[in-house]
Amino acid sequence: MYRFFARRAACLGAALLALASLPIGFVAADQTAEQRQDDLIAIIESEDSPRADKAITCKHLTRFGDGRAVPALATLLTDEQLAAWARIALEAIPDPAADQALREAAGQLQGRLLVGVVNSIGMRSDAEAVEILAGMLTNQDVEVAESAAVALGRIGDAAATKVLEQFLGSPAMAEAPLSVRSAVAEGGILCAEQSVHGDDAETAVRLYEAIRDADVPRQRVLEATRGMILAHPTNGTAQLIELLKSDDRDLFALGLWVARELPGAEVTDALVAELEQMPAERQSLMILALIDREDRPAVSLLASAAETGPKNVRLTAIQAISQQGDVSCVPVLLAAAVEDDEDIATAAMESLMDLPGADVDADLADRLGTVEGQTRMRLIELAGLRGITAAVPQLRQAAADSDPAVRAAAFQALGDTIDFDQLSWLIDRTVGARNPQELEMAGDALKAAAGRMPDRDACAGKLADAMPRAATPHKGKLLEAIGAIGGGRALQAIVEASTSPDAAVQGAAAQQLGDWMTPEAAPALLNLARNAANEGLKIRALRGYLRIARQFVVPDAQRKEMYQVALETALRDEERRLAIDVLIRIPSPETLAAATGHLDTPALRDAAANAAVAIAAKLAVQHPQAVAEAMQKVLDSGVGDPARPRAQELLEQAKAATP
Repeated sequence: MYRFFARRAACLGAALLALASLPIGFVAADQTAEQRQDDLIAIIESEDSPRADKAITCKHLTRFGDGRAVPALATLLTDEQLAAWARIALEAIPDPAADQALREAAGQLQGRLLVGVVNSIGMRSDAEAVEILAGMLTNQDVEVAESAAVALGRIGDAAATKVLEQFLGSPAMAEAPLSVRSAVAEGGILCAEQSVHGDDAETAVRLYEAIRDADVPRQRVLEATRGMILAHPTNGTAQLIELLKSDDRDLFALGLWVARELPGAEVTDALVAELEQMPAERQSLMILALIDREDRPAVSLLASAAETGPKNVRLTAIQAISQQGDVSCVPVLLAAAVEDDEDIATAAMESLMDLPGADVDADLADRLGTVEGQTRMRLIELAGLRGITAAVPQLRQAAADSDPAVRAAAFQALGDTIDFDQLSWLIDRTVGARNPQELEMAGDALKAAAGRMPDRDACAGKLADAMPRAATPHKGKLLEAIGAIGGGRALQAIVEASTSPDAAVQGAAAQQLGDWMTPEAAPALLNLARNAANEGLKIRALRGYLRIARQFVVPDAQRKEMYQVALETALRDEERRLAIDVLIRIPSPETLAAATGHLDTPALRDAAANAAVAIAAKLAVQHPQAVAEAMQKVLDSGVGDPARPRAQELLEQAKAATP
């Protein structure tokens, strides 16, 4: 008994050692790769090794095994549970002994075990097994016959090719089950592909023709048809055209697929010629196939198809131009962009927006100064969408146009194109706007442009310098632009504006401070909450201040101070409730007591109870006594749902945890 457990322990130890060898090529400092393999082989050979240990050992032998491991692995090929694991290793071991072991097993096994061995022979492309596999093509076990046919295809040499070619035309082929005939055809296709790679197109075509003539599933016929066309490009072009002319959907779909694969400029020319003869419903699919070819047709084909013809064809061509087109396609796309058909116009604009190349930008900018009407509107939009800086002079002219729609489009485009050097022009247009409509357009453009500037502080400084010469409404637009910039200089400018004696300017500054994305805006908001020109501004500023206290990352001490200051500054109970909500972010016995201290104020009771419950939930383990006292106060206050049941639950939990 002792020796049994000793052997078992040794096997388990070896298995663990194998598991430790997961990194490829790793060998322990005190053990060679040969010694490692010996240990793994010992696990397989031991009768005491659990199956799981043997399975994982086979996996490791895929990395560390050589011919010496083959005999041990071969013994597992008859084991229903371990045969697959052994075959994984045998497939990977680069030694002829593995081929010999699989061939020997193929003569002894049956059923699924034999199918597995045959598959492994195919994976190793063992040419010496061709005769064995040939004899299996008529095996009564259909799965064995199928796997033998595919394995012959994977071997793919002259001998395997001859076996399959002869079988395809034999009476045995006609009498075989459909699945076996399909597998024989699959093996033949694999052999034909290897013949093509070996520059033996004649053999490949002969095999493909034999498959097409055999009684096999249609999918195999289609695969053979594809292979035959690709194997003989010279003759294949005519066959490809026949597929594309076919009324059969499967044959036409195959033609589209092969049209992408068959190389050669002459093939492209033939396909382009066929395109013109196709029905409209097929032309779109053909265009997509053409642009997927390595030998693509000239861009003029897409431009021509995009210009006239059936709508679906035009749409396909227009969309394809965005990927394959160039500057020569711009006139066609611009003409389409102003058509009445919304689908065509939208597709053309999208293609113009995506069409790559600096020459396209230059062409669009040049055209902007020479066209009128709807085309001009489209070019203005494109200048903005593409960010064409060279178009800024023409856009500035358009911003003074008598047509309000043109002016609006031009200002919007300027917001996306103007650079820092020309920003002063946009500032002047905003400051000097003569009516609300112009102020809105110029101000919005200035805001968009300011948000793009690389030097935030320089941009904010330029805008701040314009504040003294701007009227009140115009100051508001300048402040919106400054707010879009962010950064220290922008905040400084807004803080300065918040101290203006003009209530409207204070309001505009308060709006920007309330939306500020860093806590640095808090002092200015507090100042407004205390000193703003009217009560509405004070309330708005305090709410912005509390937003920072509740949502931003600030030190606990600062957050607590902000709560206290806001509570003292608040003019209404609505803001006092928001201040109480700040306490939830700084849970402690002190803030818990602060929250419960508001329970006696009816207008604040619910907010106080909710805050107390939220804080207590975070303190229940560390401070059970404080939680118990606070939750009793919540319950005694008469508060309702949802705070009441939660307070009761926390009270019981705290009592149970209190010594």
